[in-house]
Amino acid sequence: MDRSSGLAPHSMALELDTPALQAHLRDLAQEARDHRFDVAPNPCVGAGVLSNGKLIARGVHAHWGGPHAEVMALAAAASSGVPRAAWDALLVTLEPCSSFGKTGPCSEAIIAAGISRVVVGALDPDPRHRGRGIEALVKAGIEVINLDGSVLLKDQAPHFLRWLSIDRLRQPSPWTVAKWAQTLTGQLTPPKTSEDGQWISGPEALAEVHVLRGRVDGIMTGFGTVRADNPRLTVRSPGQRDDPPVRIVLDSDLRTPPEARLFEQPGEDEAGGPVLIVCRIGPDAGRARALEEAGAELLEVRSVNRTSLDLKAVSQRLHERGIQRLLLEAGPRLTAAMLEEGLVDQVCIYTGDMRGGEGPTLGNTLLAVRLGERRDLEVGNCSRMDAFVTLPPGSH
Repeated sequence: MDRSSGLAPHSMALELDTPALQAHLRDLAQEARDHRFDVAPNPCVGAGVLSNGKLIARGVHAHWGGPHAEVMALAAAASSGVPRAAWDALLVTLEPCSSFGKTGPCSEAIIAAGISRVVVGALDPDPRHRGRGIEALVKAGIEVINLDGSVLLKDQAPHFLRWLSIDRLRQPSPWTVAKWAQTLTGQLTPPKTSEDGQWISGPEALAEVHVLRGRVDGIMTGFGTVRADNPRLTVRSPGQRDDPPVRIVLDSDLRTPPEARLFEQPGEDEAGGPVLIVCRIGPDAGRARALEEAGAELLEVRSVNRTSLDLKAVSQRLHERGIQRLLLEAGPRLTAAMLEEGLVDQVCIYTGDMRGGEGPTLGNTLLAVRLGERRDLEVGNCSRMDAFVTLPPGSH
């Protein structure tokens, strides 16, 4: 049987007809879309439990690496006070996943919950998994109501469709979020007249950044930032992960000092993943040995000239190491280069309330990049813009 067909268009056992079910699905989808910048490259998915024609519980996939919508909705229903026997159906905007990722397969969680009926608003667009979640549910004796097309992924999660593009599947690379803070005039470094140690962004923005760090597989910067700021690139937020993100430094000639703060033992309130230094092929043996003794792992990647690494090769190698979501925290030079190479999928820009600053801006690079959907927030003394990059410079 075709895994995506042969399913009942609707169920007479439900209190609601198909248009009413579709209305619920669209409502759940809209709620899930509010989290699209937090879950990417995953799709934004909503779910709800139906009882006597009403939704008694809702759930969304709120952030990448977190519980999926189906699991959240089932947990909310379990604490709703409505007996499990009165649960008529689980509504989910996208076919439940059937594979292991950051979490277990949602199809298994649904089966374990004892749900007898599932309403699906869209089939999985990934050709590798399409129909498999539904097949698992049907094999377990669960009635599946296929309302494919009720939720349109081109509107609900266009970023997910780009993630599944043929080019991306052929040459996979991490979903890369470029984050930076800038002054009102666009500089990434505070003016020399600012107080020593003053940040462009305030404490509220810094707290957000640490949450973001905890929701990626890797944090990447360049040697220039290591030399200028000597960062730790650790995660300092409540609920920090047991497997903190890999800390990655692009350093073609291994100039990172072995005494850099990256190699210090994280404190009790922070978590630091392994340190990976990406360098050109055939680095200086003495520098390599010193950094390895300090605790670094070296990754040799081809270079495009004597000083610059091949950034596309870097991205592909990082993906091969299991890094799916990457946070880029670097200076204007590396950030601009990644944008220009089409290796940035999403930007997160904090603009502080100070003027002036040192060094170049990223204004011209952003003008050459086509940004798609965006979200604007106020965070302390900063404005924050999240946006998806839909086309790199020079694309048409």
